[in-house]
Amino acid sequence: MAKKEEYLRKPEWLKIKLNTNENYTGLKKLMRGQSLNTVCEEAKCPNIHECWAVRRTATFMILGAVCTRACRFCAVKTGLPNELDTQEPERVADSVVTMNLKHVVVTAVARDDLKDGGAGIFAETVRAIRSKNPFTTIEVLPSDMGGVYENLKTLMDTRPDILNHNIETVRSLTPRVRARATYERSLEFLRRAKEMQPDIPTKSSIMIGLGETKEEIIEAMDDLRANHVDIITIGQYLQPSKKHMKVKKYYHPEEFEELKQIALSKGFSHCEAGPLVRSSYHADEQVNSAAKQRQVNA
Repeated sequence: MAKKEEYLRKPEWLKIKLNTNENYTGLKKLMRGQSLNTVCEEAKCPNIHECWAVRRTATFMILGAVCTRACRFCAVKTGLPNELDTQEPERVADSVVTMNLKHVVVTAVARDDLKDGGAGIFAETVRAIRSKNPFTTIEVLPSDMGGVYENLKTLMDTRPDILNHNIETVRSLTPRVRARATYERSLEFLRRAKEMQPDIPTKSSIMIGLGETKEEIIEAMDDLRANHVDIITIGQYLQPSKKHMKVKKYYHPEEFEELKQIALSKGFSHCEAGPLVRSSYHADEQVNSAAKQRQVNA
């Protein structure tokens, strides 16, 4: 019985204050009107009200709302996706104009059914945003796209402002947490992105609370730095439904602060770490931080 109560109860620092003002409802209406998906909604992000209502930012999820992978941490629907929507890049770009975004994050479901892993539509989306919003900075967050070099090159040739690819968890837990993806392939993906465009910052994210040790978290940091990753985000894993992996530990904000300081000491140019931090959290601040770091290194 005690175990059940511990499983159900979240600590005080994970309580979220909802803010559904007209910015939130207006943005939601815009997304539905343009038939667009956001990872904010599909992945049940805990920061959706802050980002939509206060910061007026969103992370677009292209290539449909159905993922070909069934990772045990993710709330996005899985199954057989529909045909590609070739008009989606233009609709995303139009929405960025309407929202007057200074920074936009574009992510996607994994599309293992496609030979290019969705790289073509990803690249078209970046080009469409650049064409209509030349002063908007762009962060892309793709899957590993099958680990195919040409697929990554198609995307990197568009020169996004930040390339983000998440390792999600530590090495030992990867086989249980992620589907089809591997720890080493994700590291290789990040390393190759940096080799293709050395001046473009790379970024990755890790969830904690799945049963990893502190030593394993630090090892993951070292692995990312060894592959020249510039930015890291660290957040608390929250179980989206009963069918997903259970939370093994809720980390205290002070523990997140300690991990942030460790990350910065290892040479990351920027680290966001906190219970509600997700990969795209305060992404606009991260691109500015990365730009300043490039000026320092120039």
